Amino acid sequence: MQTHREMNFDALVVGGGIAGLQAALDLADQNFKVAVVEKDASIGGKMIRLSKVFPTLDCASCITTPKMAASAHHENITLFTYCDLKSISRESDTVLAARVVQKPRYVEADKCIGCRQCEYGCPVHVPDPEQGNFSMRKAIYIPFSNAIPQIALMDVENCSLCGKCAKVCPTGAVNYFQQPEELVIRAKTAVLATGFRLTPLDQKPEYGKGKILNVISSLDMERLLAPHGPYQRVLRPSDGKEPDAIAYVQCAGSRDKTLGVSYCSRVCCMYAIKQAMLLSGALPLADITIYYMDIRAFGKGYEQFFQNAKAMGIEFVKAKIAKIEQADNQSVRLRYEDQEGAGAVMEREHDLVVLSLGMVPEWHPEGICPVGCDTDAFIRTPMSRLSPTLTDMEGVFVAGVAAGPKDIVDTIAEAGAAAMEASNYLNKLNKKAAA
Repeated sequence: MQTHREMNFDALVVGGGIAGLQAALDLADQNFKVAVVEKDASIGGKMIRLSKVFPTLDCASCITTPKMAASAHHENITLFTYCDLKSISRESDTVLAARVVQKPRYVEADKCIGCRQCEYGCPVHVPDPEQGNFSMRKAIYIPFSNAIPQIALMDVENCSLCGKCAKVCPTGAVNYFQQPEELVIRAKTAVLATGFRLTPLDQKPEYGKGKILNVISSLDMERLLAPHGPYQRVLRPSDGKEPDAIAYVQCAGSRDKTLGVSYCSRVCCMYAIKQAMLLSGALPLADITIYYMDIRAFGKGYEQFFQNAKAMGIEFVKAKIAKIEQADNQSVRLRYEDQEGAGAVMEREHDLVVLSLGMVPEWHPEGICPVGCDTDAFIRTPMSRLSPTLTDMEGVFVAGVAAGPKDIVDTIAEAGAAAMEASNYLNKLNKKAAA
């Protein structure tokens, strides 16, 4: 490591998604100094990548961006983005020490002004994961238009070292020799808000192992539906055709012991219905079908949302898809057993198929932080639901999907609960110190 820095805070929040930002803001508003450590180059988590939220169909960015901006400008919050958390350990009875590595952006953060001249001047184009790899980005880039912080980073694996970005940068921020930096962040309490990832698209052999054209994930569809998405409208990725028939395959990564994910991911039914309703507006003539095992409409207004979707003409077929195959003209063939009819095995073809993949933990604490995990690999919380944010480690709390699958409403509520538990813990330590 080139440099080493040590800093002291009242609270550490691991994860800069909606749960982490909410917990950080709640603590900071109580005049506690908070450090937020995020692995991505921008805060915002999965929510900033969504198009709209259910059941209100409000703009996801309109909800998330103000919290991102508030966190970035709050005098009691310090953001550490593009970082790897290496360990959290107890240094004393009242102090936790987190060892964090700041990965090199090859752009000096204190010099970058977010003008994107380096990005405009770069001649290298590579697929953009932020847009589901449907469009291209440059080898030096700002992740997306409302990213926070607005600091460029370099994709060294694809950089041609032509030097054009350094030549056009007006502040001399590009640094090809930047090294990782080790940080030691000390805090009295911590909130783990590490979020989730989706099960892999290529995990199930019966579904083509990710090799079938026009079979995409639910997050890919979020990008197609987003107003700032790769095409600014919904097009079939393989050939740019507007799809006339779209299918959703539910429980494509959940409730399946063969994948090691035996639990229900809770939100898949609702986000599929949300996307189907948005597709119905974007493509009014398209046939939209949702193949489901059971509909889990568990929250306030969710059942009415489901009924509204049926009233809009979205077809719901109770079936478990047995096999997905490539059909002619780049269409996708689904084979399934109709569980509401005569039980016959049937086949149908669709122009585009979306797999509702399951939620699994984004981060595993083993070897990093001495908190336990449950049988589903999410961070273990007490059996008593009166304290759903406690962990096995005193002074360390958990919020959001890090503790198990949940929707945005429950995530924000739980983040507030974790912040209150952390606040109470800090106040107790401060009273002991003052006694």
